[in-house]
Amino acid sequence: MTAETVALGGIPAERSAQRKARSSTRFIVAGAVLIGILGLAALLAPVIAPHDPEAVEVDRILGAPTLDHLFGSDVLGRDVLSRVIFGLRVSLLVSVSAVLTSTAIAVPLGLLAGYFGRLTDTVISRTLDMILVLPAMLLAITFIAILGPGSAVAAVAIAVIYLPILARVMRTSALVVTRNDFISGARSRGSSHLRTLLGHVAPNALGPVIVQASVLSAFALQLEAGLSFLGLGTQPPTPSLGGMLADGRDVLIQAPWVEIYPGIAIVLAVLAFTLLGEGFRRAFDPIGIAK
Repeated sequence: MTAETVALGGIPAERSAQRKARSSTRFIVAGAVLIGILGLAALLAPVIAPHDPEAVEVDRILGAPTLDHLFGSDVLGRDVLSRVIFGLRVSLLVSVSAVLTSTAIAVPLGLLAGYFGRLTDTVISRTLDMILVLPAMLLAITFIAILGPGSAVAAVAIAVIYLPILARVMRTSALVVTRNDFISGARSRGSSHLRTLLGHVAPNALGPVIVQASVLSAFALQLEAGLSFLGLGTQPPTPSLGGMLADGRDVLIQAPWVEIYPGIAIVLAVLAFTLLGEGFRRAFDPIGIAK
């Protein structure tokens, strides 16, 4: 088949599109299933956790994994498996809520900036650019220094950090969509700005934002773990994956299970969001070809 046949929608082009669809579906399903499993475990933490995650057992300090304590015990004799499950609950709640909050604010801001342009675009874009001046971790630490440590403050800090990124993606996508003829047609038929934005621009511009939000969820989870590791996120005795990593670093040689299992939980959660983001990227890419 020639390139012309492919361009005209011949069999090779159809097969390529089918391969692309199957590839994106595999990534989305894999990511969604893994997120579903982790999310279900986090949601049912009080039911499925074998022990109280805050219960101290002096005779089980740094206890090796057993049938009763599958992941062993930490420096205070607390069950590592139970703490991983509850820590995953906190990490997912903070990261997902932060990204959802950021997306909810960024989408309308990006829509307005991309659709109206000129002064509206300048005011919104320059204001958001001010947030990008500081590195993510430094900005989060600044927020926590002002408001105090805690998971809720960490979620707010992460939402603010990713707000300009998501808004810029939405703005760029809205700019591209706004330049299409069907937008001019809608306006010429008397469609209001609000109706045009909600009915035409937003549905066609949300794809890249969904991809970016999925990827940022993985980074948000890492950032939350990093803040908890530094003692600035979720506060003891509430279990957190980052806090467990901090507790286990001093006994890594003596009791590696204290450090390994929280790390695996973080890797699986990050992998799940990454797979989902890659699947959405391939699904929304109009010219991408599955490899």
